[in-house]
Amino acid sequence: MNVDALSELIKNRRSVFQAEYSGEPVDDAVIERMLENANWAPTHKMTEPWRFIVFKGEGIKTLARIQSEFYKTYTTADGTFREDRYRNLQEKPFLSSHIIAVIMKRDPSESVPAIEEAAAVFCAMQNMQLTAAACGVGCYFSTGGITYFDGAAAQFGFSGNDVLLGFLHVGIPKTPPREGKRRPISEKTKWVTSDTSL
Repeated sequence: MNVDALSELIKNRRSVFQAEYSGEPVDDAVIERMLENANWAPTHKMTEPWRFIVFKGEGIKTLARIQSEFYKTYTTADGTFREDRYRNLQEKPFLSSHIIAVIMKRDPSESVPAIEEAAAVFCAMQNMQLTAAACGVGCYFSTGGITYFDGAAAQFGFSGNDVLLGFLHVGIPKTPPREGKRRPISEKTKWVTSDTSL
């Protein structure tokens, strides 16, 4: 394996948002490859807590309905309903070729802390995003919509301690990825090479 090529892939991966999609559908084979690579993420005690629901084509209507109806019910009850957000949930999903709901399926025996289960799912998503980038496909992870609402996971058939973590939007980019930037890793790292206090 060429580690330089891997490093370039990691450095060149970008979030590509819905407004940047061409409208051309992504081949299902790319989505399947993304999912297969997600399945090889690190997982403590082999709990494999990632679960995915892929919405495409007419299925996106289902997602739009689930989110907008639950949003309206939830926010009407607590007095935070906004018509513009409701309309967004009904209309904006159709800008994506595929939308993947990402759920953390909690180990029933709680053999590892919840944060480790969530970390495993986020590692799985990184695998998906890198795979998409390698295939020339754009994607971004959104925690909008109903993600943080109590009972959100139940809207997708999950229950108990399962958690909806968000939605991975996928589409064909109109333009090449923009250049990224990061502060130097040296600003964020300390090496300890002797027996000394930190």
